[in-house]
Amino acid sequence: MPTVDRIDGLRVVIYPNDHRPAHVHVIGKGCECVFQLDGDQHLPALRENFGFSERDLQKIKTAITKRLAHLMTEWDKLHGYV
Repeated sequence: MPTVDRIDGLRVVIYPNDHRPAHVHVIGKGCECVFQLDGDQHLPALRENFGFSERDLQKIKTAITKRLAHLMTEWDKLHGYV
């Protein structure tokens, strides 16, 4: 499970053999959430949350939105689309 980025000490992970749609797992502080990278209006969308506060989720979503092109490229590389 390669760490492709970090957000305030949290790991942003993409599993190489994971399923579509493109998404990332954010792990840390004893919590995990999953954001689909191409949600409504082509913005990241929260798919699952295990323990993060709403405030943390908003920070994570903002950071993922800023890094979206990079994360999509990483998803494609890890899944053999590039």
